Amino acid sequence: MKTIALFLVASVFCKLVFAQQTVIQYLSGTDKDHTVKWDFMCTKGRNSGKWSTIPVPSCWETQGFGSYNYSQDTQNPDEQGLYKYNFKVAPQHKGKKIVIVFDASMTDTEVKINGRSAGPIHQGAFYQFKYDITSLVQFEKFNLLEVTVSKKSTNASINRAERKSDFWLFGGIFRPVYLEILPATAIERVAIDAKASGDFNMQVFTNATTKQTVQAQVYDLKGKAVDKPFQLLVGDTMLRHHFTNIQLWNPEQPILYNVVVSIKDGDKTIHTIKQRFGFRTAELREQDGFYVNGQKVIFKGVCRHSEWPETGRTLSRSVHLMDIAAMKDMNMNAVRMSHYPPDKEFLDLCDSVGLFVLDELTGWQAAYDTTIARKLVKELVIRDVNHPSVVIWDNGNEGGWNRAVDGDYAWYDPQKRHVIHPWERFNGTNTKHYPDFKYIQNEVANAKEVFFPTEFMHGLFDGGHGAALEDFWSEMTKHPHFAGGFLWALHDEGLVRADWHDSIDVAGNRGPDGIVGPHREKEGSYYTIKELWSPVYIDSKSATQNFKSSFEIENRYFYTDLKQVKFEWKLVDFQKPWQTGTSVKVLQKGTLQGPSLAPGQKGMLDLPLPGNAKADALYLTAFTAKGDTICTWSWAGSSPKTIANAIPTVFLKTDVSAKEDAQALALTFDGLTYYFDKTTGYLQKVNNGQKEISLSGGPALAGSSQKLSQFKSFKQGDEYVVKPTYSGDSLQVTWTFRKGRLPRLEYSYLTKDTADYMGITFNYPEEKIKGMKWMGRGPYHVWKNRLKGPQFGVWEKAYNNTITGENWKYPEFKGWHSEMNWVKLQNEESDFTIYTDQQNIYFQMLQPEKAKASGNNNTNPAFPGNTIGFMHAISAIGTKFQKAEVMGPQSQKNGRQGSVPLTGALYFDFR
Repeated sequence: MKTIALFLVASVFCKLVFAQQTVIQYLSGTDKDHTVKWDFMCTKGRNSGKWSTIPVPSCWETQGFGSYNYSQDTQNPDEQGLYKYNFKVAPQHKGKKIVIVFDASMTDTEVKINGRSAGPIHQGAFYQFKYDITSLVQFEKFNLLEVTVSKKSTNASINRAERKSDFWLFGGIFRPVYLEILPATAIERVAIDAKASGDFNMQVFTNATTKQTVQAQVYDLKGKAVDKPFQLLVGDTMLRHHFTNIQLWNPEQPILYNVVVSIKDGDKTIHTIKQRFGFRTAELREQDGFYVNGQKVIFKGVCRHSEWPETGRTLSRSVHLMDIAAMKDMNMNAVRMSHYPPDKEFLDLCDSVGLFVLDELTGWQAAYDTTIARKLVKELVIRDVNHPSVVIWDNGNEGGWNRAVDGDYAWYDPQKRHVIHPWERFNGTNTKHYPDFKYIQNEVANAKEVFFPTEFMHGLFDGGHGAALEDFWSEMTKHPHFAGGFLWALHDEGLVRADWHDSIDVAGNRGPDGIVGPHREKEGSYYTIKELWSPVYIDSKSATQNFKSSFEIENRYFYTDLKQVKFEWKLVDFQKPWQTGTSVKVLQKGTLQGPSLAPGQKGMLDLPLPGNAKADALYLTAFTAKGDTICTWSWAGSSPKTIANAIPTVFLKTDVSAKEDAQALALTFDGLTYYFDKTTGYLQKVNNGQKEISLSGGPALAGSSQKLSQFKSFKQGDEYVVKPTYSGDSLQVTWTFRKGRLPRLEYSYLTKDTADYMGITFNYPEEKIKGMKWMGRGPYHVWKNRLKGPQFGVWEKAYNNTITGENWKYPEFKGWHSEMNWVKLQNEESDFTIYTDQQNIYFQMLQPEKAKASGNNNTNPAFPGNTIGFMHAISAIGTKFQKAEVMGPQSQKNGRQGSVPLTGALYFDFR
C-alpha cells in the first residue's frame, strides 16, 4: 500500500514560520485522476463476494462493481462495499490531535481503526464528516482502516430524500479521505462574515485557554498585509475589525483575501490556519429583489449536477474548471447546486472565478427527518460558510423541505444568508419551477414576492434552454421584483456502462437535460444563451445592411463600466460555393474601447468603418478586460439577390431542346438534362452528362397535397418555360431555362391561416447525402423560437444522424438552418448548389429523428417529412413539460399574413 502525504502550509508569511500548522495526510487520492488503491469487496452485484482492489475516491459502480441504479434502488438496494487500507502516522506527531476526514461517502458509513470504532455510523451521502481518532492510532506500525459503506441507509428518510431521487444513485467513498494532524490546542474552524461595509466578524472555534490569545491578520492574495493585526477581546465570541479601502467580491470582479488566524501564548504561536474569504453583503429585500453589495442583481444561472460519465460523482479540478468556464462563457453569473452540496474545490473555484452559488441540502421531493436534517444542515453550513460565492441556502428541493430546520442555517452562519425552498412561495420568494408563459405574465402583473424560478426551460433533448428563452427573459425582466432564474440543467447526466459495452446511458428521458453533453459537448442552445445573456447588449435591428457604423448598445453588467470592454470589428469575405473549404478572408479590422456607460445605461457604439465598405459580412466581438469573449455579432454584407446575380456565367453549349411523351418531359441544354414528371409537375431527376442526380418530388408545397390540373411547357423568346398548374391549391410554379444561365424556379403560394412551417420541398435520398456546405447562419440548426446564437458565414458539416441528447456528434446535421443564401448538397452522385434570391429563407436538411425515449412530441416539432426544403417559416420546439404553444409569442404557429402570396426564387447549379 502506498501512503500519500501532502502538507498544507497554513501561512506563507515569514513571521509565522515557527507556528504549528495543520498537516494534511491523504489516505486516498485527491480526485478522479489521482487515486490510491484500497482493498475492496462488494457484497452484491457485479464482481461481488471476493476481495480485490478499488481506486479511492470513486463510485464503485464505475469501477466494475455492484449495480447501476437511477432514481430508485431497484437492483440490490442493500449492496455494501467493504474497504481496507493500511497507513502510518509519523512518530513526530505523537501528542497531537489526529482527525480522520471523509469529504463524502454514499451512504451509511461505518469506520474502524485497528478494529475499534471511530465513532457513530455516519448517515447522509453528500456531506463531510470527521472522527477524532487520536486514541486509536499507533505510531510504531501500520494502522488498519476498515470502512463499511452501505448504499441503503438504516434511516428511511435518507433513502427517501437521497435514493428515490431524479439522478444517478451510486455507492462508495467518492470524495477524498485524509488525516488532519493538529496541535493539542488548536483552531477547529472559523466562520466569517465580511461585509461590503468593511466590517469583519469571525467566529473562531478553538480549545484555547483564557490565558492564550486568538489573533488574526488579513492579507491580499499577493501576501500584502491589509491593516494591522487584531485579536479576540476578553468576553467576546467574535473577532471583530473594520477595514477601509478594501475591494469587494462580486462575480464580475471576484476579489479575495486571506485571513491568518493564530493561537498565541505570549510570543509563542501555538497553531495557525489560513482561510480565504471575500468582502461582500448578500441580502434579499422583500418585495424588491436580491442585492449583493447594495446592487440589485439578476441571477443568470443553471443547475449543475456533480457527475462525469466514467467516474460518476467523483470529479476533478479539470472537470470543475470545464463546467465553470462553460457557464462563464455563456455569460452566466450563477449556479445552483442540484441536489446536494458539491466538491469543496468547486466552491473554491466559484469564489476565484466569480459565480453566485445556491448551495443545496439534499431532499428531492422527500425530506430528511428532523434529527438527520439537523445534523446534515450543520455539516453543510460549517463546511461552506466561508465561501463568498455562496449567497443562498436551499433547504431541499420540490417538497423535500423539512420546515423544522429552516432556522438551523443561521445557527452556523454569521452572515445569516437567505434560506429558500426551491419550487415554493416561501420566505419572501417565489421560485416556481417550469412556469409557462402565461404564468410569467401573471407574475409580472400581480406578484409581490421576489421572483426567480430555480428551474425553468427544461432542456430535454434539444428542447428548452435557448428555445423561447428570449420571450421568457424579456417578459420576466418586466417583473418589478425579478431576481433571475436557473435553467435545467448544465449537462446531460450520462453514465458510461460496462454492461452496455461502454456506451452512455442517460436513463431514457430523465438524464438528457443539458445545454452540453455528458462530456460537455456543446448544443446549439449554448450559443443562444451566450448571446441572450450577454452583459453587452447590441440592438441587432440598429445594424442594417451596408454596415451601419453606429449601434445602439446597453450595459447589462451589474458592477462593470463598458469602458472596460474592448471591441474588435472585422470586414470579411467568404469562400464561394465552387471553392474548397470555409476559410475566411479578413479585409479590414480594427479595435476600440467601449463607451463609458455605467451598469444599466444605454448609448451608442461608433465603429470606425471605412466609407462605402463592401464585404460578405461584418463581425463585431466584445471582450472582457481579461480578453475573454463576451459575444460575437455578425451581419451579412450582401443580399441573397446580389449573390445570385453574381453567379458565373454558364459555359454555352447548346440551345434548349425538349423531348416528351405522355408521362415525361426532358429538357437538355448546356450539357445537362432535366426530367419532369408530367403527371405530378415535379422535377424527377437531373443528368449532368456524367452522373444522374436524384433530386425529385418538387417543388411541393410543404404540408399540403397537390393535384396537377395542367402541365405546360413552351418556348418563349430565347427561354424555355415549364409551368405546372395545380387545382385546389395556391402553389404557383414557373421554371425558366435559358442558354448560358442557371435554371430559375419562381414560386408563390398563399398560406393556411396557421401552419407549423411554410415553404416548398424536394426529395433527395438520405442514404446518398455526404454533407452540406452553405452560406447562412451556422453551424447549428435552429427553431422558430431559438434563432439567436448562430453566426453568419460559410459553413460545412458532414452527414450525421444525431439525436440531441441521445448521441453527441454536434452540430446536428438535420433540421432547419437560418438566413440561407446558398447551399451545396454534397452527395455520392454529384455535388450540386442551390441559390436563393430571397432574404431570410430557412433551409431544411432532412428531418431530425424523434428521440427514442421522448415520451411525447413536445421536443419533436412538426416537419414536412424527410425532405430538403426552402422555407419562409419554420416550427418551434417545446420542453419536457410544455408544448411549444404555451411558451410565448415566438413559439406560436405561423400565421397567415393577409392575402398577399409568399414568393421565392431558386437557382440550380448541377455543373
